[in-house]
Amino acid sequence: MKRRQLNIVQLYPEQMNLYGDYGNAQIICRRAELYGYRAELISYNSAPDMANLVKADLILGGGGQDSGQRAILGDLVKLKSELPGVIEAGVPMLVICGLYQLMGHYFQTGDGDRLTGLGIFDAITVAGQKRLIGNAVVDAGDELGVLIGYENHSGRTDLGKEQAPLGLVIKGWGNDGAGKLEGAIKQAAIGTYLHGPVLAKSPHLADWLLARASYRRYGEAKLEPANSHAEKELAHLERLSERARQIALTRPQ
Repeated sequence: MKRRQLNIVQLYPEQMNLYGDYGNAQIICRRAELYGYRAELISYNSAPDMANLVKADLILGGGGQDSGQRAILGDLVKLKSELPGVIEAGVPMLVICGLYQLMGHYFQTGDGDRLTGLGIFDAITVAGQKRLIGNAVVDAGDELGVLIGYENHSGRTDLGKEQAPLGLVIKGWGNDGAGKLEGAIKQAAIGTYLHGPVLAKSPHLADWLLARASYRRYGEAKLEPANSHAEKELAHLERLSERARQIALTRPQ
């Protein structure tokens, strides 16, 4: 029986891949395989890869230094013709830290440079003097549950009045250092400061993204283990994740 394929697009993996964020792509692909899909991991590095972007079933992106953000800026503006429409069409996306900032209206660096973003999220970010570092726990509501990751950012992100946050901070600094709101969500697109990689400690978020991707492409959102071996591996991964979550919950911010 031919397996259904899901195209997983990783944005700028060479420049935007700090603090283990590429691990999110590995987790998504492995879990997709365990649920019986064939995961095709595709890199988007520049405009010649645009055809791959529009075929995406799920989009991922990581964090990067200010220099990395500047390096991709020239190409990022070219995404404005395609990526907002892809998101409006319901393609799920998870972007972390630096790419989360650039999915807002702009990021103002510590040097005062203003890097124009794509405006997918109604958000602006300005670099602060103090880095916000530590374990973070977020209540993302009934649908997404409790998310656990590790934050390390200088940016202070302010959301527009109509922009929904990803969740409420249980532990950590959140978007702006005040420790109240974390991340942003629009349709199936999520921006967050949670590194880790976040999907290692929050595998239910990986499954939420995969279910959205599967439903959009195949009309089927239910995820089931492909076979008994997959079921055992998923159970093992859940035990490892729960152990990591419990350790993170006991660690200081």
